[in-house]
Amino acid sequence: MARSFWSGTISFGLVNIPIKLATAVREKNIHFHMLSPDGTCRLRRKLYCPETGKEYDFNETARGYEVAPGQYVIVDEGELEKLRPESGRAIEIAQFVDAAEIDPIYFSHTYYLVPDDAGVRAYRLLMEAMKKADRVAVARFVMRQKEHLAALRVRGESLLLQTMHYADEVLSAEEAGATTEPVQLPAKEIQIAEQLIEALTAPFDAAAFRDEYRLRVEELIERKAAGEEVVTAAVAEEEAPRIINLREALEKSLQQAKKSEKQAKTQTRRPRRKTA
Repeated sequence: MARSFWSGTISFGLVNIPIKLATAVREKNIHFHMLSPDGTCRLRRKLYCPETGKEYDFNETARGYEVAPGQYVIVDEGELEKLRPESGRAIEIAQFVDAAEIDPIYFSHTYYLVPDDAGVRAYRLLMEAMKKADRVAVARFVMRQKEHLAALRVRGESLLLQTMHYADEVLSAEEAGATTEPVQLPAKEIQIAEQLIEALTAPFDAAAFRDEYRLRVEELIERKAAGEEVVTAAVAEEEAPRIINLREALEKSLQQAKKSEKQAKTQTRRPRRKTA
């Protein structure tokens, strides 16, 4: 069971619902420590001036913002403290919107809203009302000395809170260089591309996708921890094939997709052998 790390209330008009935040995602990254070559000593980083070589303790440091190359504005903790938002324990709902109105690019981190025993009835009331109205709540709250924008939505029999990026944090396609000039495409190529999309369309099953690299690294660590001598073959990187004829590539892709789909259906329909 995930541990809660923040508690407060959902402010829904004049109704206050006591809740706790619990992590909804547990990322499974593999972290390595920096050791000496023989693995007998864990190495540490130090703060020092590269010009004088003098070392500094963390408590001796100052905060600076670079305004020009090599030029910094020093800001002390007292000045920042005066600017921080007032600490609070309320998730204040500002409005309700259609879920389709919020582009997923705005979402950052996801948490479960866990009701306290005293707030279960009000929690269920808000959840059922949002479910029937098919709406998502947009709210603000303060956590870790920062004011967050968030979306509250129903997932199954629970409420989720998803922190959001502010509008000025999200790059436009033009800023990211992702826009292209209009191109006149042959109708046949568009038709084949649509057929390829249809052939590759299937119900989404998150469990069908795995982090193969992480699983291989975990297996390697387990085998080495058990004392095995492990020799891994280097994997040569394959260059992406150059597209010479777009229509030809689409047609071949469509043929492969149809063949894979036919094989999958054959395996599904194949009768099981009767055993004596």
